[in-house]
Amino acid sequence: MKNVGMTCIIDDDQVYVFGLKKLIEFSDFCKNVMVFSNGEEALKYLSPIVTNIEKLPDIIILDINMPVMDGWEFLEEFIKIKHRLAKNITIYMVSSSIQQSDIDKAHQYTEVSDYIVKPIKLDDLKRIMT
Repeated sequence: MKNVGMTCIIDDDQVYVFGLKKLIEFSDFCKNVMVFSNGEEALKYLSPIVTNIEKLPDIIILDINMPVMDGWEFLEEFIKIKHRLAKNITIYMVSSSIQQSDIDKAHQYTEVSDYIVKPIKLDDLKRIMT
């Protein structure tokens, strides 16, 4: 298993984010973690640095239901800047929703590598790392 350089968590649930960061730390999943509470905050960070390979995350862990800009809206905006990115960013859609419609919708996006039902477990991180 290889260590991921930088991970971006986009999720408004502070308790969940705290736990996920601890799990990431425990598993030595990545060197750096950045957190945004909604898609708009994440896009404001990503948009101006699309060509800066050092500051771009390797992985985005994206929640669906958030205020301001939800995961679906973030994906639509991400697609618009994707072609300018200095590196490929892998997106994992993460939600407490087990609705088949959400899972199917996530898999319609080529940008989404997988759909993971919350909470993310150590096995999920190990699978992402391999």
